[in-house]
Amino acid sequence: MSQNHYDLIVIGSGPAGRRGAIQAAKLNKRVLVVERGKRVGGVSVHTGTIPSKTLRETVLNLTGWRERGFYGRAYRAKQHIGAEDLRRRLAITLDHEVDVLEHQFARNSVETVEGVARFTDPHTIEVQGARGDAIIYTADRFLVAVGTKPFRPSHIGFDGENILDSDEILDLKRIPRQLVVVGASVIGVEYASIFSALDVKVTIIEPNACLMPFLDRELADEFVHDLRERGVIIRFGAKVISAEVVGPQSCHLRLTDDRELHADMVLFSAGREGATEGLDLTAAGLEPDTRGRLTVDKSTFQTSQPHIYAAGDIIGFPSLASTSMEQGRIAACHAFNAPAHAAPEFFPYGIYSVPEISMIGISEEQAREKGIHYECGVARFRETSRGHIMGISSGFMKMLFSLETRRLLGVHIVGEGATELIHIGQAVLNLEGTLDYFVENTFNYPTLAEAYKVAALDAWNRMPKHQASREVTAKALERAKKVVGG
Repeated sequence: MSQNHYDLIVIGSGPAGRRGAIQAAKLNKRVLVVERGKRVGGVSVHTGTIPSKTLRETVLNLTGWRERGFYGRAYRAKQHIGAEDLRRRLAITLDHEVDVLEHQFARNSVETVEGVARFTDPHTIEVQGARGDAIIYTADRFLVAVGTKPFRPSHIGFDGENILDSDEILDLKRIPRQLVVVGASVIGVEYASIFSALDVKVTIIEPNACLMPFLDRELADEFVHDLRERGVIIRFGAKVISAEVVGPQSCHLRLTDDRELHADMVLFSAGREGATEGLDLTAAGLEPDTRGRLTVDKSTFQTSQPHIYAAGDIIGFPSLASTSMEQGRIAACHAFNAPAHAAPEFFPYGIYSVPEISMIGISEEQAREKGIHYECGVARFRETSRGHIMGISSGFMKMLFSLETRRLLGVHIVGEGATELIHIGQAVLNLEGTLDYFVENTFNYPTLAEAYKVAALDAWNRMPKHQASREVTAKALERAKKVVGG
């Protein structure tokens, strides 16, 4: 049994699991990673982050989407695009990602085993292998990083071909002519906009009154306007009562507002739930919520069992690969009493739709709720020279600054390259920089990053003269830190 005893057993090899395992190995701990899939990587590599972003890039390249501003909406880099065209690049990318991850594990002496883990007591798991063999492993500490799986309600008639969840859509056998996306979640919006770029007629059904309520409203409105300009239909305030396959490549949906929809494919993307089925968490003294998620201390990522940690999508918001990696690292450091910096209060949020959306800091709505006096600056990409060169006709950057201290409060971007551009704002925001950084520094020309200077000057021009002065007292700065930090 001593051969099967580890300092840390990590269940799941997604972003949180891999980073936690490697961090523990770097602390000279004996680590085992248990992965239920045939290849390491978890949801992020096989059905989530990497596949969906690869699909997006493939579609933009094959359709010539980025060139349509010059050559018209009918322009295509490849005239006839089939499902096989989309899958080919995906397979190459996934093979590369798995190879990199396997090399990282090998280089750091992290052991891996394929199988389904089940707790038998707080310090013991049984791993059921693909061939039916069961092996017992014990550990001083555990990290649960099993991620999530699509929520599949009983009133949706999933068949894996015509009515699909967000995992099944990656195994696409054909490109639909009409696609209904149920749920304007991040995943739903990403796929809806990707298929719209393929000139598929897309309808989005969303029970709420707005798109992704955590977004700055002006940003969300711009994105919705862009989708509708492309012919995407968005039905807010409607729920799906039933969705069923009624014939070959034919689906029928009934909505709560008495409407009926017909399409040849349906993507259901209204939520995910923890992939804890079969893990028998109760045997470890843990109780997941109704969606299978675990509650943790957000500073240490400990569960109610001090020796069991959880990180990644299994603990809920923000459910990003980037934040999950940091959660896994911090959990491993805490588990073995190693120093670890707490995650910054503000982190970038990226949505890989067409166009991209990214943000960091607070929105206008949050600034008003906190009682912060602020001013906004906006730069539209079409106003930049690089935007003209690239043929960009939409998209903008909005920056929020404190009127009292001139500190940057938030950056919100919709448009080409948003998820890359956001990191400039991230650095300035977390270093407590002010409007003056953007006004006084030089940006490469022509670049989209120049939008930071344009937006900052726009905010500066809007500020009252006494607020635009650089004379800021230490007392005012300290007061602002407390307000924003709260």
